[in-house]
Amino acid sequence: MKTEYRSQVQEKDFHTETRSFFHGRKVAVTGGSGFIGSHLVEQLIQLGARPIVLTRQKEPTFLQAALPNVELRQVDLFDPTAISKGLTGTSVVLHVAATVAGIEYNKNHPASIFQDNLQAFFNTIRAANNLNIERFLVTSSACVYPRFCTLPTPESEGMQGEPEPTNSGYGWAKRMEEYLGKKYSEEFGLPVAIARPYNAYGPRDNFDPKTSHVIPALILKAVENVDGKLTVWGDGSHSRSFLYVDDFARGLLEVAARYPKADPVNLGAHEEITIRELAFLVAEIVGTRMKKKLIPVFDPQGITGQPRRMCDTSKAEAELGYRASVTFRAGLERTIDWFLRDRGLM
Repeated sequence: MKTEYRSQVQEKDFHTETRSFFHGRKVAVTGGSGFIGSHLVEQLIQLGARPIVLTRQKEPTFLQAALPNVELRQVDLFDPTAISKGLTGTSVVLHVAATVAGIEYNKNHPASIFQDNLQAFFNTIRAANNLNIERFLVTSSACVYPRFCTLPTPESEGMQGEPEPTNSGYGWAKRMEEYLGKKYSEEFGLPVAIARPYNAYGPRDNFDPKTSHVIPALILKAVENVDGKLTVWGDGSHSRSFLYVDDFARGLLEVAARYPKADPVNLGAHEEITIRELAFLVAEIVGTRMKKKLIPVFDPQGITGQPRRMCDTSKAEAELGYRASVTFRAGLERTIDWFLRDRGLM
């Protein structure tokens, strides 16, 4: 990527206890060179931490601006010995690495996604426990919830029934990560925090049409569109609770620092956005920026996944005082503007 993005989160936006917890610590971040992880690393630097990124990338594109303040360690998370070496000398492990993609890919590769996520997680938490790490963050997902759950959805429903079928491999993997985190805490005394975030979006998201999620997929379609028709899977009635990447990363850090109870905490925004609303917003913003007219056209036969998602944020607010600060429209505008600049179109 050519275009840098600067987080809008400031050090003062974090709780005093969170700033104190991370300051001066060596913090290992698995997946730290990716979409979420790179934002997390930048926020750690703001807090005065010393991030150590475990990655297979030799020159992580998303971390170029942060490299002077980051230690890179070449680690394959499927290699237990390499992970142990990679975590040596650290005191906090934030496990953010994940194998996940868009709904079509997830639906067609449930076994691969389940195995890859759980194998990497098991290797990482076992190494962390053996090294007596002081804090371990499990990054779970709202994909653990069943298709027809209470709305807004409380944490208590995370292990009920079956996860949403179109994301079953990922949902089951995240349930098992939560389970292992809790049991490592109970059996070995490993201090574990569990964050359960909702759908992330923002600058540096995955815009590959084969594996992207709904927001980057629609943005790419809108930008490349030439006939004025923005095709959308489904009738547009299904909904999501999107979380802007700055708020996502900040929430992970708040949970890791202040809630090491092996007890999941939802991270999401109050807004429930239908895909119809999303499509018209993307059409409006991209159309305005690129001076063209776009009209969403819905395909009822397209794969849609879970009918509705809406985050119950009451636990995060009560326990941590955490709330998402970026409205959906503002976050979407930032994402689209970043993408257009990155493509040299703005």
